[in-house]
Amino acid sequence: MEEVTTPVAKKIPEKLEKHGDVRVDDYYWMKDRENPEVIAYLEAENAYYNALTAHTRAFQDSLFHEMKSRIKEDDSSVPYKKNGYWYISRYETGKEYPIYSRKKRTLDAEEEIMFNGNEMAEGHDYFSIGGIAVSPDNTMAAFGVDTVSRRQYHIQIKNLWTGEIYDDKIENTTGGSVWADDNKTLFYSKKDPVTLRSDKIYKHKLGTPSKDDELVFEEKDDTFRTFVYKTKSKKYIVIGSVSTLTSEYQILRADKPDAALKMFSPRTRGVEYSIAHYDDHFYVLTNKDGATNFKLMRVGEDQTAAQHWEEFIPHREEVLLEDIDIFKEYYVLSEREMGLNKIKVVRWDGSDSYYLPFDSETFTAGVSRNPDFDTETLRYVYTSMTTPTSVVDFNMRTKEKEVKKEQEVLGGNFDKDNYVEIRVWATARDGVKVPLSIVYHKDTKLDENTPILQYAYGSYGATIDPYFSSVRLSLLDRGFVYALAHIRGGQYLGRPWYEDGKLLKKKNSFTDFVDSSKYLISEGYTSPGHLYAMGGSAGGLLMGAVVNMAPELYNGVIAAVPFVDVVTTMLDDSIPLTTGEYDEWGNPNEKESYDYMKSYSPYDQVKAQAYPNMLVTTGLHDSQVQYFEPAKWVAKLREVKTDNHQLLFDINMDAGHGGASGRFEALKEVAKEYAFLLDLEGKI
Repeated sequence: MEEVTTPVAKKIPEKLEKHGDVRVDDYYWMKDRENPEVIAYLEAENAYYNALTAHTRAFQDSLFHEMKSRIKEDDSSVPYKKNGYWYISRYETGKEYPIYSRKKRTLDAEEEIMFNGNEMAEGHDYFSIGGIAVSPDNTMAAFGVDTVSRRQYHIQIKNLWTGEIYDDKIENTTGGSVWADDNKTLFYSKKDPVTLRSDKIYKHKLGTPSKDDELVFEEKDDTFRTFVYKTKSKKYIVIGSVSTLTSEYQILRADKPDAALKMFSPRTRGVEYSIAHYDDHFYVLTNKDGATNFKLMRVGEDQTAAQHWEEFIPHREEVLLEDIDIFKEYYVLSEREMGLNKIKVVRWDGSDSYYLPFDSETFTAGVSRNPDFDTETLRYVYTSMTTPTSVVDFNMRTKEKEVKKEQEVLGGNFDKDNYVEIRVWATARDGVKVPLSIVYHKDTKLDENTPILQYAYGSYGATIDPYFSSVRLSLLDRGFVYALAHIRGGQYLGRPWYEDGKLLKKKNSFTDFVDSSKYLISEGYTSPGHLYAMGGSAGGLLMGAVVNMAPELYNGVIAAVPFVDVVTTMLDDSIPLTTGEYDEWGNPNEKESYDYMKSYSPYDQVKAQAYPNMLVTTGLHDSQVQYFEPAKWVAKLREVKTDNHQLLFDINMDAGHGGASGRFEALKEVAKEYAFLLDLEGKI
């Protein structure tokens, strides 16, 4: 075999000074995407990755086909009804992209194809369609398209009767839009071209040039982003402004699109709220007045400011109130208690209220898409780590349920009874109990030789619930255990669980993960020679911190699109999404936040020590975590690490944060990750 040369990045020292502290960044030059030397370095890393994984290529291919074979190719969504039409998305065999269609009044009616993603994607390496919004008279659909993978969509409008796509074209948007009742006026949010923050709401009149669109609202605070939607009651268009800690809404009657916006309730730092409309009231989900786990308030349409809010459902210390869905006769509450989802149905007249019965120890249940206001059917989804996802229609009056669809696992050999799911609680170093959801094949023996993949995210209050994955079976059937650690920084155990893993408590996320790993080892589930860790994006930051803190616990680590250069990125407000993150990570322009951030920033904390085998991934066009963060991190690791373990860096030169856009193309990336793990276990 030809000797493979390890890539060595050139060093150009850049002094970065803040608060009297000087950091020297030898790889700062990699920020310039247009620099041919940057591209050459990334290509050298890809060549190195390809050379070192050449022996797994055939296995990757067989893994890909194995995972693909479990997925029904000619699949379709469960139809949902809105404004007299049934809407469906479906896939055809051998095709990568969805087809969006509808049927008028009944499901027996002729199918009207609105968009064929396969035809639209032709000629593009990346393709995404989003934000399909049908006009109130059902004749037109606005839609957004991204062909670069930086989540900058252009919006166009299609006549659904004639198939004509109008000349109207609006660039650099979030992709979503909202029709006013006149079927002529379209509201949408535009992005700052550099930071990609959605900062402006415009109003477009059908048939006019987009350059003449009227600016309706501009969010000038660069820690906020803005968006627009229509209430389920269809009466109001709502413009929202949110930061990590604070929200504000303005409203406009949908039948009066040229009227002035009305402030719902002005922003107050630290007060979050969201609104739903029913009859002549708004229902406000908020953390106001110390309601950490949120409460529900009610207020009349005419005087909506916070001083007029009246308590409807009080705050509860042990129950996180996550959402409310409103129907004509019922409202439905989404709650979380001890990590588990609860769905409560209540009649508006107070004559009945009850929880849907779920009796598993670890599962995920959530309200699905319910755009129809005047119905007694609630659609929800249910899944667990051993149970394929089901879409269920539940009659809120009769309490009868109908499983409309259960995810099919093809291949003929899947039996949920062959798998075991449990929830265990690890004790963190400060005494807090950290839950882990675990799944494995019933024939897998749990001992020090058992390979475990431990996964977590742990940021933004985002909860990764236990869910079924047919793709994951390729690991479980080869003897792997999958452990999902519900660490602080997520919201699994309520809002305080999030508050305890952000800002100046961020390190709790990292130590929770490490202590969960130590628990798995001490309880005899595995050993350091067979324990693997994985996380992506902010979970990639987690991986970066963990390998600096406790590299000896892991045989291999996968860091996908990792956010690892925390200090430099958070000091650069030209980088997309930075300013909106201050309330999550802290503002390093303040010394206390700077010092704390630097103390865990993976790039800044790389040191001369042995690291585990590592696979790092990124996309050149990533708008969430710029490619140069993992590129710099890998270069620095190569320079100072003291081990001979693998350090592989795989760069998708065509994609962004979400990876490949095709339905099955994304499986090839999973096959690479699984091959990395299984190769280290000698299972190829």
